[in-house]
Amino acid sequence: MANVKDNASGARVDLKLEVVIISVADADRAKQFYAKLGWRLDADIAGGNDFRVIQFTPPGSPCSVQFGKALTSAAPGSAKAYLVVSDIVAARDKLVALGADVSEFFYIGAHGRVSGLDPERRSYSSRATFSDPDGNVWLLQEVTTRLPGRVEPGATTFGSARDLANAMRRAEAAHGEHEKRIGKADPNWPDWYAAYMVAEQAGTELPK
Repeated sequence: MANVKDNASGARVDLKLEVVIISVADADRAKQFYAKLGWRLDADIAGGNDFRVIQFTPPGSPCSVQFGKALTSAAPGSAKAYLVVSDIVAARDKLVALGADVSEFFYIGAHGRVSGLDPERRSYSSRATFSDPDGNVWLLQEVTTRLPGRVEPGATTFGSARDLANAMRRAEAAHGEHEKRIGKADPNWPDWYAAYMVAEQAGTELPK
């Protein structure tokens, strides 16, 4: 078997996940469901009676979802995927208001699944689920700080104004503790905020 190598220049080749295909039994029913949730409809293309592709993108997501006809041999309802949110309480409230049947919160403790929000609201811990009409499962996962190495420090992005605002609130709270430690106001707070928000996303050491 040939080894996989970088291109001739030695540079890394970026591979960005663009679309995930899920299987549904009724494309029109699924289209109505995802539209009701406020997901962006990117395409609805039919090729006669034997082919159809419908594409939706969740708010703030760089990756889209496709379903339709003749796209996959997977059984309808067999997919399970994660949706990352910065505030799982707000996300669940919004989805419920839009008509989704969302589970109660739970987290994974030392001895398995536990009901309720993670007591410390640790990143990656608090979760909830909902399904589309075919049974494809979407798992909400609250992520505020990425594990080390999961995000490149130079590629900090925020999927929405809400995500950015929540990151700024966390930076504000941490900066307040910083000012208590130094015993005075910090005039360079914009730089401190920026460093904190980048480090938080990248999972690197937070500024003190």
